[in-house]
Amino acid sequence: MTPQAIVIGDTGGIGATIRAELEARSYRVRGLSRSRDGFDVTDEASIEAGLAGIESPVDLVFVASGALGTPEKSLSQLTPGELASQFAVNAIGPALVLKHAARLLPRDRPARFAALSARVGSIGDNRLGGWYSYRTSKAALNQLLHGAAIELARSHKHLVVAALHPGTVDTPFTADYPRDKLAPAEAARRLLDVLDGLSPAQTGGFFDHAGKEIPW
Repeated sequence: MTPQAIVIGDTGGIGATIRAELEARSYRVRGLSRSRDGFDVTDEASIEAGLAGIESPVDLVFVASGALGTPEKSLSQLTPGELASQFAVNAIGPALVLKHAARLLPRDRPARFAALSARVGSIGDNRLGGWYSYRTSKAALNQLLHGAAIELARSHKHLVVAALHPGTVDTPFTADYPRDKLAPAEAARRLLDVLDGLSPAQTGGFFDHAGKEIPW
């Protein structure tokens, strides 16, 4: 049976390569994006409508959407609007996708749900400060996925829910960063390899593109 996947944000730099890699692995992929389909992760009605026509079972759901905004260099730059905007896209949106996609995930066999997080969302690994809105929105995403994984493990015993850090990927999202970057196709391959290698005992975890667990 051909495995089924949904990629949220499949027109973005990482999402497009996640979709291409899944198709290369013989998945049948349904992509949903704001630019092409009007699928808005900040609007629950849009999420519910976008997923409504999809029939189960879906073996893998990958949320590749996200936003960086303007990272704050100091506490004085923090604003309620930027915090709310980052939370809406990076934390609330993926959690609502999981809420409405849970019905599509099989209960009697392996399934995967992943969302792009970021190492800077780690509280234990934060030694530089700054980037308040982005950091905290990704930390919130990690907590939302971890809590949902605990709940869903009771009904979906073969399910893996994971927060994944892709590294610094060479996309328009990171155009202003001079550091070494992963090619998008390589990042996609690594992330899907990591996801494939996780067991239900690791559900709710936070992992980088090399498969290493990142501290909360």
